[in-house]
Amino acid sequence: MPSIQREFLMIPGPTPVPDRVLAALAKHPIGHRSPDFSDILMESIAGLKWLGDTENEPLILASSGTGGMDGAIANTVNRGDKVLSLVCGVFGERFAKIAEAYGADVTRITAEFGKPIDPQAVRDALAKDTKKEIKAVTITHNETSTGVINDLETIAGIIKEHGALSLVDAVTSFGATPVPIDAWGLDIVVTGSQKALMLPPGLGFAFVSEKAWKAVESCSNPRFYLDFRKYLKSQRERTTPFTPNVSFVVALVESIKMMKEEGKDEIFKRHVGLRETLRKGVRELGLKPCVDDAHASPSITSIYPPDSTDVPAIRKALKERFRITVADGQEELKGKIFRMGHMGYVFERDIGMALYALKEVIGQPAKAKTEAVAK
Repeated sequence: MPSIQREFLMIPGPTPVPDRVLAALAKHPIGHRSPDFSDILMESIAGLKWLGDTENEPLILASSGTGGMDGAIANTVNRGDKVLSLVCGVFGERFAKIAEAYGADVTRITAEFGKPIDPQAVRDALAKDTKKEIKAVTITHNETSTGVINDLETIAGIIKEHGALSLVDAVTSFGATPVPIDAWGLDIVVTGSQKALMLPPGLGFAFVSEKAWKAVESCSNPRFYLDFRKYLKSQRERTTPFTPNVSFVVALVESIKMMKEEGKDEIFKRHVGLRETLRKGVRELGLKPCVDDAHASPSITSIYPPDSTDVPAIRKALKERFRITVADGQEELKGKIFRMGHMGYVFERDIGMALYALKEVIGQPAKAKTEAVAK
């Protein structure tokens, strides 16, 4: 197959990038201390606030989503503070590990694979904290490693009743499903550019509430590049504290223009439709999604392979025959499931194409597992 054929990414990120965004990205960079860039920066901030239904100013970081998660902890949690981490997969565990790296006393509530966090377990854990010692609760809204979405609205309400900070990883939910930051009372919401925002990797974002800013001001952690105070001060002056990813901010403005043209409600409806079409098609092929319908992510679907073919063989055949890339499982799930992303610049035609390719692949005699793994 010609190598010039465009590869289609059906992974949890990076996701497909629209030609309009690529064209904006390809423009010659402008000076980041220029009035022109200040206007672009402010436009991007306004667009992010529109998408998150919030008055909280998003901080724009030259990082991945993990950089935003790191910053959320570094700016609010002191060494020895108690943190409750809600873990239902790799990224929930990553948030917990970041908190531990900063010296927090972390307690985990863990859900079994493919299951969401039980809000009642959160309520019970926080109710036991009668002295209000738990400083923050970390939660991954959409767990990318499994394809489960948590009931963030309910959990955030429980956290708010207790008084702890809600630190939210919304990397693969923001822009794909409603995340009304102000209405749900979310204190820090982190996301990244390479998911539903339809950009390549390179930007992280952190929305910070007034309550969280008080924690930032009282936090004693040493920090420099990810000091949220620097970003807010600079953005209030229509600039950035350090050299930003100028081209990506320019492209972000174009991406948000496209999202406004489609409309938030239509974007969210499209993602639900993609999820339903893929899950229906997967079942018609005799395959089983890893997550039940009630808690299925609108942006990523995890699937068990058939008995006749293993995950490496499926991924290899999809890529070689159809130039479609799907993701492996992560850590202990590596080789046991495969994950198909459907967020951002993805439409019904893409799901149909992927299902056709998957049917062709699993309908063919699988190569020996050892040969597929060796290659």
